[in-house]
Amino acid sequence: MRKIILGVAVSLDGLIEGPNGEYDWCFTDQDYGMEDFLKRIDAIFYGRKSFEVASNYIFPLKKRYIFSNTLAEVPEEATLVQGDGVEEAKKIMSQPGKDIWLFGGASLTTAFLHANLVDEIWLSIHPIVLGSGKPLFRDVQERKYFILRETKTYNTGLVSVLYERK
Repeated sequence: MRKIILGVAVSLDGLIEGPNGEYDWCFTDQDYGMEDFLKRIDAIFYGRKSFEVASNYIFPLKKRYIFSNTLAEVPEEATLVQGDGVEEAKKIMSQPGKDIWLFGGASLTTAFLHANLVDEIWLSIHPIVLGSGKPLFRDVQERKYFILRETKTYNTGLVSVLYERK
């Protein structure tokens, strides 16, 4: 079965966006493992807001699923997922293919964590304290255990860590 991998940039204080939704603090000066990561996946899960933010970034040859109960339509190269997102994700996971990148959306991430659908968490930890903004995790109601599988440090101070669900 395919894995769902939450892959996200995060600040030292656990934030994924600044106070105004900005992510200009994320390093873009080198690859930081993204090329290898993109080889592992063939699909991306987005929440509505994350999709709107990321719509400028097209990842070639990746199937895009937008989970939203408010959107009426999405670009023709994407698939709109409405209704019970957890059940729909399970159906997609059971189909043949590579792993799936959970790009984000706080609600989508929380729902998938609650349903134990997040198999791996790949964090790119940036050496910055934002002070305020959107936290990586919200409304998690029970402990979720993960095992450290890989770390990589970069000369910029960024640390990449990969955790697998226990």
